[in-house]
Amino acid sequence: MPISRYLFFSTKQRPGQCLNLLRRLGPSKRVQSSCFSKSTNQNHWKRPVPQVKVELKAPRFLVIPAAVLGFVGLAAFVHYNDERRAVPKGQGSDCVNVKGPIIGGPFTLVNTENKVVTEKDFLGNWVLLYFGYTSSPDIGPEQLKLITKALNTLESKENLKVLPMFVTLDPQRDNPPHLRAYLEEFESRIVGLTGPVGAIRQMAQEYRVYFRKVEEEGDDYLVETSHNMYLINPNMEVVKCFGVEYNAEELSEAIGKELKRTSS
Repeated sequence: MPISRYLFFSTKQRPGQCLNLLRRLGPSKRVQSSCFSKSTNQNHWKRPVPQVKVELKAPRFLVIPAAVLGFVGLAAFVHYNDERRAVPKGQGSDCVNVKGPIIGGPFTLVNTENKVVTEKDFLGNWVLLYFGYTSSPDIGPEQLKLITKALNTLESKENLKVLPMFVTLDPQRDNPPHLRAYLEEFESRIVGLTGPVGAIRQMAQEYRVYFRKVEEEGDDYLVETSHNMYLINPNMEVVKCFGVEYNAEELSEAIGKELKRTSS
């Protein structure tokens, strides 16, 4: 068999057989190249591949829009919390046990005669305070009827007098003349108070009243509120809070007990 043919066949043998062939035939560049090419390739693939760190940077044109979006989000959060007033401090949703300085505070508003009044004008009177608005479709009118009936019952049966007070949460629409005409449909003795938006919000915050404007179709809107009533003693301190779960008889009885307890 010619050597060339034998060498061509040998290059396809295992590495051990290739080495034996080299010892027998002596050095040959062609045979060495064919026998050790595999080993050389293996060493080549085992070399470590250098790693390059790539640092990504945000484009400059995205920085300003991100800052603007952050400011808008903060403004929306502040506005939401400005409208949404919490229930009494430390009381959760239970307003029955609210007493003393935990809730309430000074205020300066305008009555239905367009005169400026403060909390000092009501010192010496028991007051039943209710926050509402004249455009309330259902709960508001029902609560005013309930208040009127409860206080009339209390006066006729127990000879105990309590001054009803209505503070609007919609001063944009409830001006003094409109508020006076509305309240006279229920009870002429109800003291109606309105005023600047800032003053109403300040009082609502002092009394921990929840309220929020709910947009309707067009320019119309409703005011979502908790509809709580606050019994205030002659020192203008809140001594009790009543929710919508009271009927007229229960409200009259609860107020009477509080007045008798304080007087004794």
